[in-house]
Order: sequence, then structure tokens, then C-alpha cells
Amino acid sequence: MAGCAARAPPGSEARLSLAAFLLGASVLALPLLTRAGLQGRTALALYVAGLNALLLLLYRPPRYQIAVRACFLGFVFGCGVLLSFSQSSWDHFGWYMCSLSLFHYSEYLVTAVNNPKSLSLDSFLLNHSLEYTVAALSSWVEFTLENLLWPELKQVTWLSAMGLLMVVFGECLRKAAMFTAGSNFNHVVQNEKSETHTLVTSGVYAWFRHPSYVGWFYWSIGTQVMLCNPICGVGYALTVWRFFRDRTEEEEISLIHFFGEEYLEYKKRVPTGLPFIKGVKVEL
Repeated sequence: MAGCAARAPPGSEARLSLAAFLLGASVLALPLLTRAGLQGRTALALYVAGLNALLLLLYRPPRYQIAVRACFLGFVFGCGVLLSFSQSSWDHFGWYMCSLSLFHYSEYLVTAVNNPKSLSLDSFLLNHSLEYTVAALSSWVEFTLENLLWPELKQVTWLSAMGLLMVVFGECLRKAAMFTAGSNFNHVVQNEKSETHTLVTSGVYAWFRHPSYVGWFYWSIGTQVMLCNPICGVGYALTVWRFFRDRTEEEEISLIHFFGEEYLEYKKRVPTGLPFIKGVKVEL
């Protein structure tokens, strides 16, 4: 995993990333530049160049690597806000941009605050997998083509609002799971038990055995409901269900190995929270 070469003081990565994210989000002021007489593309190019120059001036590697990613996500968030108020057929895509950028940035921020020992550049989840990238690109292509051919399909506001609620629910549940698990949470399934690893069964873990997966499951499907993407909506639902079915079984094998009977009793009491997924089967 790509990480930070030298461990900075506790909390410094969180503060650095937050400052960079807010700097990127300052693209919200771009309309002021266009009103001052600059053309839209010229103003945007100057803004992006100025941001990168400022980051290069302020930070050295590896802190620059953190800052440029957080700034990029803040920039996407700011552009999403602007697009959301554009009063065009792209306004719901603006909601999506805000949701996507906040998800990836908050993954890094919560890890930096909650479990800094496992923090790395991979905590942004920007390079999650090839499949994740292909899925995202597919949803953008579908939205663009359908918006050009059938723009009325993308203006079903009540459906997009329902998707937004799913996204907010999933995001909040996942972050609650990360905070509740504390240092026990890791983006990578652990095959060896650390000395500090404990079985968390309180908070949202009293509702679901895998609340972070439940949150991500509904978040990902919610993004496609928000975009009114019928093809990717079905595709995402099937794909993420299969992914979390396999991921849950893989993780539970390790958890049973780590905690034995304690986890088996917990497994009997609490469901996974994922529809039609019961977790690994245990033969007695």
C-alpha cells in the first residue's frame, strides 16, 4: 500500500487534508471570476493551475500527495455544488459529484482521525479496483447518453431525491461503523489478529454484523437511483450484492479464526444487514 514516508504528528494528516479539501472547494467562487470578465474555460484553467502551484509551494512529498488528492476531491465537490444549482438536466449529476467526492474524502479523514496507524494514500479509495473504476465510468456514460437522448428521463426529481436519501443513509451508517470500530476497522480484510484487535458488538454493530458493508451497499445503489440510471441501477445492485456476499464470507472466516465461539454466538444473534446474505456457513 502506498503510504506516507515519515509519520507526521498525530492529527496532522487530517488537518492537512481538510485544508486542501476546502481549498479545492473554493472553486465555488469561480462565478465571481467570470463576472469579472474572464471566460469560463479561461477562468477554470487559471484556477486549476493556481491551485496546483499553491500546493507545490506549500507542501513537499509525501504531504503534497495527500494535499493534491484532497484538493481534487474538494474541487469535484465544489463543481458538483455549482452544477446542482445550474437549473439544467445535469443538476442531479451535481448531486452525484458531491456524494462521490464526499465519500472518498471522508474515508481518508475518518481513518486519519480514528485509526491513523492504518492510514495511507490508499485510504482515499481512489484506486479501489479496476472493477470499481469501470463501474463508475459506465454510470457516467449511461447518464450522458440518456441525458442527450431522453433528457426528461433524468428529471424525475422524486426518484433522484429517493436516491439521495439512500446515499445519505449509507454514508452515515458506514461512517458510524468506522467510528464505532475505532482501530479495529481496516479497509483491508485482516488475516492475522493484532494484539489490540477486539470484537465490536455495540452501537451499529448491535444492529448489523457488517454495518460498513451495509452502508456502502445502499450508498452505491443510491448513486444510480439518484442519477436515474436504469441499466447501471440493476447492474450495480447485482454486482455489489455479489461482491459483499464474497467479502462477508472471506471476512467471517478470519473473524471465526480470531474470536472462535465468541464470534459464532454474535453471528447467531445479529444479522449481516445485507439482503439475502447470511455470511459464511459453519458446519457443527
